[in-house]
Amino acid sequence: MRANWRLKLSVLAGASALAVSVVTVTPALADDAPGGLQEVQMPADVEILEGVAPAPETAVPFTGAGPKAAAASHACLGSTSVYGARGCFQHSGDIVWARDTEKDGMSAAIGVYTDYGRPAAVCINRLGADTWATCNKDYREDGKVRLRVMRYDGGNGKFYQPETWSGWIPVDGQY
Repeated sequence: MRANWRLKLSVLAGASALAVSVVTVTPALADDAPGGLQEVQMPADVEILEGVAPAPETAVPFTGAGPKAAAASHACLGSTSVYGARGCFQHSGDIVWARDTEKDGMSAAIGVYTDYGRPAAVCINRLGADTWATCNKDYREDGKVRLRVMRYDGGNGKFYQPETWSGWIPVDGQY
């Protein structure tokens, strides 16, 4: 009788632990809509860059994402995405690409940070859902950049999660 009680108790404890771990450890998927917006704090000296639409003949750095695929020298590095936004860095020309992937009234925002102390900049795509925008900056060829992909609300000028970071990307494209 006593062994049966211990068996039931251990099964119940194991099931409870499994339920708690599933609830607390399950990550949010990038394609899931955010449950609530949380503001992202940006450095006070961040430079806001308005993204522009690439020319119709421009090679988009992702196969199948535009008029023609980009050559290897124009490859986009550090491709990073979250719900509603996708970004990457094209080392040939130091171009930041920002794609708004959701029709939700917000914009894609791609923050760019350097490893050599240059103030952060953010490329914002206000062109609407399913569009690419580019921001052209000149970075030190011996430096590295890191991308921070997030959402932007132009109505209040604030940045929001979900957000994610790329790894460090060499500006010259040489890993």
